[in-house]
Amino acid sequence: MFSKILIANRGEIAVRIIKTCRRMGIATVAVYSEADAASLAVEMADESVFIGAAPAAQSYLLGDRIIAAAAETGAQAIHPGFGFLSENAKFARLCARSGIIFIGPNAAAIEAMGDKIRSKAFAAEAGVAVVPGHDGEIADTPQARLISEDIGFPVMIKASAGGGGKGIRVAWNARDVEEGFAAVRAEAKAAFGDDRIFIEKFVERPRHIEIQVLGDRHGHIVHLFERECSIQRRNQKVIEEAPSPLLDEATRAAMGAQAVALAKAVNYDSAGTVEFVAGQDRSFYFLEMNTRLQVEHPVTELIAGVDLVEQMIRVAAGEPLGFAQNDLAINGWAIESRIYAEDPYRKFLPSIGRLRRYQPPAEGDRGGFTVRNDTGVREGDEISMFYDPMIAKLCVWAPDRKGAVKGMARALEEFHIEGVSDNTPFLSAVMDQARFASGELSTDYIADEFAEGFHDLAATPWQRDLIAAVACGMHRVLAQRAMRNGGGPALPAKRTRWMVAVGKARRDVELSGEGAALKVQFTGEDRAVTLETLDWRPGSALFHGRLDGRPFTAKVAPAAEGFIIRHGATKAKVMVLTPASADLHQRLPAKIPEDTSRFVVSPMPGLVVSFEVAAGEEVKEGQVLCVVEAMKMQNIIRAERDGVIKAIGAEPGDSVAADDVLAEFA
Repeated sequence: MFSKILIANRGEIAVRIIKTCRRMGIATVAVYSEADAASLAVEMADESVFIGAAPAAQSYLLGDRIIAAAAETGAQAIHPGFGFLSENAKFARLCARSGIIFIGPNAAAIEAMGDKIRSKAFAAEAGVAVVPGHDGEIADTPQARLISEDIGFPVMIKASAGGGGKGIRVAWNARDVEEGFAAVRAEAKAAFGDDRIFIEKFVERPRHIEIQVLGDRHGHIVHLFERECSIQRRNQKVIEEAPSPLLDEATRAAMGAQAVALAKAVNYDSAGTVEFVAGQDRSFYFLEMNTRLQVEHPVTELIAGVDLVEQMIRVAAGEPLGFAQNDLAINGWAIESRIYAEDPYRKFLPSIGRLRRYQPPAEGDRGGFTVRNDTGVREGDEISMFYDPMIAKLCVWAPDRKGAVKGMARALEEFHIEGVSDNTPFLSAVMDQARFASGELSTDYIADEFAEGFHDLAATPWQRDLIAAVACGMHRVLAQRAMRNGGGPALPAKRTRWMVAVGKARRDVELSGEGAALKVQFTGEDRAVTLETLDWRPGSALFHGRLDGRPFTAKVAPAAEGFIIRHGATKAKVMVLTPASADLHQRLPAKIPEDTSRFVVSPMPGLVVSFEVAAGEEVKEGQVLCVVEAMKMQNIIRAERDGVIKAIGAEPGDSVAADDVLAEFA
C-alpha cells in the first residue's frame, strides 16, 4: 500500500480524498493555485505545493508541474479526483514514465472511453445501443449546421473531452447551432484544453441514469447499481439519487450487465461510470463513459456501503476487489443536492464573494435519516470566479425514498449561507413538489416546473401559521429583552393581542404561554398553534423549533419594523403590530420602483469576453450585445428591446460585478 498520495485537484473532492487517506493511514500532498493558498484542502493535507496562478490552465491542468510536485514530496501515487486531468491519458502515461502510480484506469481505457467521439464508436462496435448522431469531429460552424439539419433538431452540441456539464448546448434550430457551436468550443478549450466537438440527437423528455462500475487489475469488474441524475440545469446535474425511481429489477440488471460488458471490453481497472439516456418506457441508450470518480459518487457509497475512493486506491496498489457482484446489494435510498454559489432568482447566475456565514446541518444519524456533507470550504473562505461554483454536496440517506426526500428537506432548512447567493431555496422547492415526490422525473424537469424562472413558492397553510408564530416568538423575545435592559416600556412585553402583517394580509392573534412554549390563537379563525423551544436569541440567523410537535428550522433576519422569515422555498416580510399601527401601515403609499430599463447590466460577476456592438449602433431585440464568462461558462447577453446604444460601459478583458452597467440605450 502507498505511504503518500498527491491529490491533483482542489475543493471538496480534494478534502474527500484526504479523509479516506487519513482513515487508511496514508499521508497526503495537496497542490494549490494562488486562489487556493488558504483552502481547507491545503490546511488538511500533510504537505502542500504551489503550482501556479488561479486559472486552471496555469495550475491544475499543468501535468508536468504536478508530476514535479509528486517527485519533490516523494508521493508514490497521484489521485486526480474529477475534472482537470482525471480523464487525460497523456497525463496517466506521464505518471507511468515518471515512476508514479496514476490512481485511475489505464491510459488505453481512458483513450477508448474518455473521448466521447471514440467511445460512442467503440460502444456501437461492441453492440451497445447508442444515440443517433455524427461520429466524427466537426471542423466549423457551417459543417455543424449541415450535420444538425441532417440529424434533425433538436440536437446536442458536446465537447469531446467534456464532463461536469461543461461544453454542452442543446440547439433547437439553426441559429442556436451558429451561436452555440462557437460557445461550446470556447468552453471546451478553456475547461479541458481540447476544443473538439461532436453532435448527436437530443432525446426529448429523457432520464439520465448512470451505472457505477468498479474493476481491478486482475480481471474482476462489478457494478454498484445506478444513480438517477435527471434534475439538471444547463446540462449540469443539480440533484442525484440512488437508486433510480424509474428502474425495475429487470431493467436494473440489464443496464448493469451492459455497463460491465462495456467495461470488460476495454479492460477497465478503476472506478468509472457508464451513462445512459433512458426513456420513460425504460428503454435506454449508451451516452458516454466517464473514466473517473463522479461528483455524485457519495449516493452510491451510501446505498452500497463501499468507499469508492478507498477501492480506487487499493486497485491502483494492485489489490484485487474484496467482493463479487453477488456480495453487493442496495440498502435504502440516498439523495444528493449540490449547493451552488448562484442566484436562483436571476436565472441561476453564478455568485462570487466571501462566505460570511457557512453553517451546514449537523452530519450523522438524525433519527430516521442520516446526513453527509462533502465540502471544501469553511466560513470566511472566498468563492472564486475561476472555478466551479459548487459549495457543497449535501447528501441524505434513509431506509426509503420518502424518508430521504423528507430528510433532505429538513437538512436544507438548516443549511445557512451568507455572503454569496445560494440555491438552497430552489432545492427546497424541488423537495416540496408533488411531482418530485412521485418520481416522475426527466432532464426537462426544471424547464417544465420553472418555465418562468424560479420564484419563492406560496406558503402552505402550515407555513403561514409557522411564519406568523415565529414572528410572534421573535417579537416577544425582543420586547422582553428591551424591558429587562430598560430600553422599552413593559406594555409591549405584556400585551397579548397583536396584528401579524404579511404584505397586505392581516391576522389577529392572542398570545399566551411562558418559557419554552408559546400558544398563538388566531382570533376569528377559531384555532390555535403551539410554538415550542423558544431558544432563539437576537442576532441568530436560524430559528429552530417545533410547531404543534413538528420540527422545523426557519431562516430569520431583522427588517424595518419587522422580520424576514424564510422556511424552505417560501419567504415573507412580517411585522407584529398593534391594531392602530397596522391601520397606519395600510395607509402608506406604494413605493414606485426606479426605471432602469435603458441600462444593460451584467447579470453575474465575470470577465467580459467580447462586445458585439458599439456606441451609436442600432440594435434589435434579441441581438447579441456581449459575452461574459464566469465559472468556466460563457453567457451571451442579448438586447431586451430595440434601440440605439448610447454608451458602452466595459471592454473585453474587463472584470465586472453583478449589476455593473455593460451598455446604455439612448
